[in-house]
Amino acid sequence: MARYVSYSPGKAFIVDKLKDLLKAAPSRRTFLAGVGAAGASAVVVGCGSNSTTTPVTTAAPATTSTSTATDNDILNFALNLEYLEAEFYLRAATGSGIPSSYTGSNPGAVTGGTQVSFAGQTVLQEYANEIAQEELNHVIFLRAAITSNGGTPVDRPAIDFTDAFNAVAQAANLGQTFNPFADPMSFLVGAFAFEDVGVTAYHGAATLLTSKTILAAAVLIHAVEAYHAGEVRSLIAAMAAMPGASQTYLNAANAISGVRASLGGGMETTLSTSSIVAADPTNSIGYSRTYSEVLNIVYATPGVGVASGGFFPKGMNGALTTTVAASA
Repeated sequence: MARYVSYSPGKAFIVDKLKDLLKAAPSRRTFLAGVGAAGASAVVVGCGSNSTTTPVTTAAPATTSTSTATDNDILNFALNLEYLEAEFYLRAATGSGIPSSYTGSNPGAVTGGTQVSFAGQTVLQEYANEIAQEELNHVIFLRAAITSNGGTPVDRPAIDFTDAFNAVAQAANLGQTFNPFADPMSFLVGAFAFEDVGVTAYHGAATLLTSKTILAAAVLIHAVEAYHAGEVRSLIAAMAAMPGASQTYLNAANAISGVRASLGGGMETTLSTSSIVAADPTNSIGYSRTYSEVLNIVYATPGVGVASGGFFPKGMNGALTTTVAASA
């Protein structure tokens, strides 16, 4: 476990290298064969905030249920969530978000998010850069997949990191505010809020796809997201396991897990220094969430007919944007 807590300046990683990769991002498409990938990464927010976040809309507009959703509808649902995750990691790693060539013609604004100062913690900086590039690749991949499948990729929706993460703190009883960009450990807790839900979202989306080609690609991206989740969970647990280490961030992660469970149908596993994997304890299989359960988490509100809130103050874009009854 020493790799996760020993930060040698001999492995210094220059953030400008990632920025150069972002500028050259179009060439990244060539290594991804096939079309599409469903599923995405989601996050958790609390149930309320004293801030001025756009209020949650509870009246249900016209929406597409999973019984009538097309593969492109599901891919666009995934794209909304990948926009969210890519913006989080890119801003943490580089101070800048997704290049404008990949956000659509009329993207929503992104509130909050600054470059994290890793200050000698080289390993964490390398991991942040790696995941940021991979999440950008997912955005590019999904946009190309939707286009190749005869659809139109949705624009990036409005995204809020400031009020939404403050609501995380309030709902998890961690205080009135939480800034995941403040320092490396706060960054890991913020990443934890995304990753486990993302894995369950991929699993849930896979059951809705009709194209075996798209399903195969979804499974491949699901694997990468599962690696991300395992990486983040391992880092938090490893640091808490060091002699004399504070349990603050491990406890914070589990408090956020409890909020996710209350909003998204349970399906959480307590993280500890001796238990890292998130899985059904009886069968040791991964969890799965419906698209409505994922929306309840990212919109920060339980129930049916929820169309916006939390990390998406104006809602997501596309057909699958409003929570529906459990049977849908």
